[in-house]
Amino acid sequence: MIACAGITYNKDIIFVVSERGGTMVTIKEIAKYCNVSIATVSNIINGKPNASEETKQRVLKAIEELNYTPNYIAKNLKTKRTKTIGVVVEDITVFCAPEIIDGITKCCEEKGYHILLTNLRLYKKFGDSYYENENFFQTVHREIRELISKQVDGIVYVTAHERVLKCLPEKLTVPASMAYGYTKSDSYPAVVVDDRRGAYEIINYVISMGHKKIGVITGKESSIHTHDRLLGYQKALFDHEIVFNPDVIVEGGWTREGGYRCTDQLLEQKVTAIFCMNDIMAGGVYDRLTEKGLVPGKDIAVVGFDNRELSNFYQPPLTTIELPLYEIGYTSCQNVIEDIESQDSGEQTESKHRMVELPVPCKLLVRGSVQNISGK
Repeated sequence: MIACAGITYNKDIIFVVSERGGTMVTIKEIAKYCNVSIATVSNIINGKPNASEETKQRVLKAIEELNYTPNYIAKNLKTKRTKTIGVVVEDITVFCAPEIIDGITKCCEEKGYHILLTNLRLYKKFGDSYYENENFFQTVHREIRELISKQVDGIVYVTAHERVLKCLPEKLTVPASMAYGYTKSDSYPAVVVDDRRGAYEIINYVISMGHKKIGVITGKESSIHTHDRLLGYQKALFDHEIVFNPDVIVEGGWTREGGYRCTDQLLEQKVTAIFCMNDIMAGGVYDRLTEKGLVPGKDIAVVGFDNRELSNFYQPPLTTIELPLYEIGYTSCQNVIEDIESQDSGEQTESKHRMVELPVPCKLLVRGSVQNISGK
């Protein structure tokens, strides 16, 4: 047994660091108090099964009565792990970040890990094109080094926009994953939205409602979202033998003003439906249609993408695609933890984790913004 700086450590037993009348209470004493084995108490503390509900409640009650607090420092000395995942978020105020972080948090809770979160505030500091700023890579690398110095077991990097990023060093000393961004690296999986499939599904639905002339308001031309959603749109047309017409593709730049501005161009092309690559631009389409005396979902079908909160409050509510943000966070974290635990067991990580990209499927949300003109 070793005693150091208030820490009691035994190679076989991790002790409780708790004070009760000046006396240190150990896990061994908890076990004796409850008339169970030390292993049973340890399993209950760590959330492992095998104990009966009655035993579990008895141990938990004793832990509370004796003011039990696990000594994580001593435990880390034994396992050489902190059970901590470092989470680097480009900007927590961007709409996608909270749900991704929630997924990471849920995964850590289930696996018995903690989170150490760093918010880089890049969007606030440098604006929408922050990834072009010369200080971007220096900022990211500095924060990653800081997390590693705090002995995190792995890192999840959360981007604000899907794009190709090479900000994670190739030779990190801990497992890492990128959420909502592309790494193009065999070293770290990139968990991303399956934009292509999402666009395919929503256009397939619009076509099933009888629409064949479907206009598109895209995001920025350089965006991966724009590229992949357009491919999904084109594939849906091809599968239904509808000729692709580039004249009904206009760029709205992701803004409500862009959606408003593009509406007249598409109406001039006699479209019966408008696919907006995000819900914000769809709001601009609604604005312009209303000004012209047209009713969305009755005179012109309108669909969006992203399932932003406001989309369900449009009149009529907007048919859209829900992004799998929670699932992206959960999967990214799960991959990192599996890599950590495979290293501990000496096993090789399964090949699926070595895929460069892991696309996560979206969900079609049908509401009231697409009229049926099929006659069926």
